[in-house]
Amino acid sequence: MTADLLTVAQVMDRLQVSKHTVYHLIRTRRLRSVRIGRCRRIPATALAAYLHELSGEVTGHGR
Repeated sequence: MTADLLTVAQVMDRLQVSKHTVYHLIRTRRLRSVRIGRCRRIPATALAAYLHELSGEVTGHGR
């Protein structure tokens, strides 16, 4: 089950972006996340959906 929820640091590593950028994506609702106590976790499916959205933007088939 833990592989299904990623930490902010894991998302930073996978996207090669800063912590600020990950939290900005969460705040602007481009990247879905959940809170567990005081911890923020990103479902792996949410990261996959965000990457799919990005690939649509790159190819011009996005919104």
